[in-house]
Amino acid sequence: MRISERGHAEIRPVRIIPGYSKYAEGSALIEIGDTRVLCTASVDDKLPPFLKGKEKGWVTAEYGMLPRATETRNVREAAKGRPSGRSLEIQRLIGRSLRAVVDLEALGERVIIVDCDVLQADGGTRTASVTGGFVALVYALDWLRNEGALPFLPV
Repeated sequence: MRISERGHAEIRPVRIIPGYSKYAEGSALIEIGDTRVLCTASVDDKLPPFLKGKEKGWVTAEYGMLPRATETRNVREAAKGRPSGRSLEIQRLIGRSLRAVVDLEALGERVIIVDCDVLQADGGTRTASVTGGFVALVYALDWLRNEGALPFLPV
């Protein structure tokens, strides 16, 4: 038995609220136990230089925690001038995970940026970010399909 009285084989309650942010092409608020992560997916037609002329798209991710997402306040990473090594590695993990499930050629010459902002951290922020980021990504792809920019969802 854990301190929280949750059994060793018992999963935390999971809730996903898609479409949480009204401005992003795709978004989701994911709650796993007491962890809360807001994930948004934004579509951009500006390709990174290494993809110019390659006739395929890209999916990338950014990850960060609000200063008071934990029990004690942390300094905002932007105030430090650069993300921590932990945040960089997590955003790489999210980006690679999402690129692995998207047909980048079918995506066309566009980029989808998935932002994962931890509102409250109580364990499992990486997995919450990948899962919530995937939901936001699919909603952004569906938005592109509804706009006539994609004939099908490339996932």
